[in-house]
Amino acid sequence: MLDEILTRAAARAAEATAQIDAYRSESMTRSQARSLQGALRGPGLGVIAEIKRRSPSRGVIDADLDVAARASAYVEGGADAISVLTEPEFFAGSMEDLDRVRSVVDVPVLRKDFTLAPSQIWEARAGGADAVLLIVAALAQGELEELIAVADDVGVDAIVETHDSGEVERAVAGGARILGVNNRNLKTFETDLAVAEGLAGSLPAGVVTIAESGVSSPRGAARMARAGYDAILVGEALVRSGDPAGFVASLKAQR
Repeated sequence: MLDEILTRAAARAAEATAQIDAYRSESMTRSQARSLQGALRGPGLGVIAEIKRRSPSRGVIDADLDVAARASAYVEGGADAISVLTEPEFFAGSMEDLDRVRSVVDVPVLRKDFTLAPSQIWEARAGGADAVLLIVAALAQGELEELIAVADDVGVDAIVETHDSGEVERAVAGGARILGVNNRNLKTFETDLAVAEGLAGSLPAGVVTIAESGVSSPRGAARMARAGYDAILVGEALVRSGDPAGFVASLKAQR
């Protein structure tokens, strides 16, 4: 499944590269990006709340999701940032979703996608994103380092996602300033909060740390807080919640 996702992502990256000049020009019309690093360095556990219509492992989560209303509810509950899935084929996302979210919230917005080329970072900024996701497992070391540098040039933050100690070492060597640890195995799609707990001690001081995936309750959030993470990224559980604002507030209350 991951191979197929990356194959499709490479095709979309090529399309973006063909339009890179237009994206660069459009980026110049955007106001300065909001700082994800700054948003997550505050006291307490930060929450990145996600807009996610479906996933390869769980199928359809909410095909009729009102992304603007849901994002507004997340912010009402105290979300520090919003993540928007823009991958169209496996997650039913779009840049239109990102644009709608960006227009109604005043917190940083992450474009969550499979970023493989510099052009996609320019595309993200042109579409209003304040941050992008870089997945170590999907990139060679030279590609990772180039994309981190491009994100700096474009003026957006980059969450560099890892899953094991080797990937953490690669991310740090590449200059990552925001480190994500994904509790979801990208090959099996299984989640285990013990992944983030086990890697917490190897994360360097001074970087912002995010535990991604697998948190579905305040209890899970508390585990990530006790492990020392600055923030959590929560998707499916929030999309399915009947009280998204209350759920975000309950996650942020954990210590």
